[in-house]
Amino acid sequence: MTPSTRQPIVNRFAGKVALVTGGTHGIGFAIALELLREGAAVVVSGLPADADEGRAAFAAAGFSPLVVAGDLVEEKFCRDLVAQTLARHGRVDCLVNNAFSFLAKGLDATPADFARSFGVGPVAFALLTQFVAEPMKRQGGGAIVNVSSISAWAAQPNRWTYTMAKAAVTQLTRCAALDLAPHHIRVNSVSPGWIWTREVDKAAGGDRATYDPLWGQFHMLGRTGHPVEIAGPVLFLLSDDASFITGTDLPVDGGYNGLGPEGLGQNTKVAGSR
Repeated sequence: MTPSTRQPIVNRFAGKVALVTGGTHGIGFAIALELLREGAAVVVSGLPADADEGRAAFAAAGFSPLVVAGDLVEEKFCRDLVAQTLARHGRVDCLVNNAFSFLAKGLDATPADFARSFGVGPVAFALLTQFVAEPMKRQGGGAIVNVSSISAWAAQPNRWTYTMAKAAVTQLTRCAALDLAPHHIRVNSVSPGWIWTREVDKAAGGDRATYDPLWGQFHMLGRTGHPVEIAGPVLFLLSDDASFITGTDLPVDGGYNGLGPEGLGQNTKVAGSR
């Protein structure tokens, strides 16, 4: 599936209010856009440097959600983000914790590096979950989806900061789901594989034609993913279609985690290999 082959709109979120962090580009933008297309009122956060670009991208798609600029490492901004959502729309039905630091360091990581990775990531996820919990309780329920990663489940070289923070997101999801279940608030996560976002494009020097098949070898489907391919599963978990799903992680990884050391088999003589 690509953005041009997405399925017809089903207004599952008409009358609902969604807050999406890191929604000015990449996976967050795709999630916010699909929520808008399905009838939700949406508020997105983004770093100040990305806010205007995000507004322009939404406008080009025919939408004008509230875009709030700030840094989620700051508790005050997390609190203000929820307050602005409530002030604009009076409720919050869905929270997508997506914004994250892509800082990747290992043996050379400093305490400041770890603080940034965890502060923008699982700590901000936890704070926003706390801040939306009360209004969701008053409304009678809600749904939260945390964007984790395949990096939470596998060892990767020189990525302690990122992988540790993503692993913490997975455990936060379970614990929050348990504590919020009595209030009819579901909490789940998704773990994307390699998705062609701005960060991945930067690592490839803009050369997708060369690097997509190379990095695609890490996935059974033989390619990297599109941001909209994460949006679909996230919307499913937010919707009433997932009403009996909570405390779980959904891999959206093109088969990454199920692939063995033989890879796709091009360079082996394994029976049945491609």
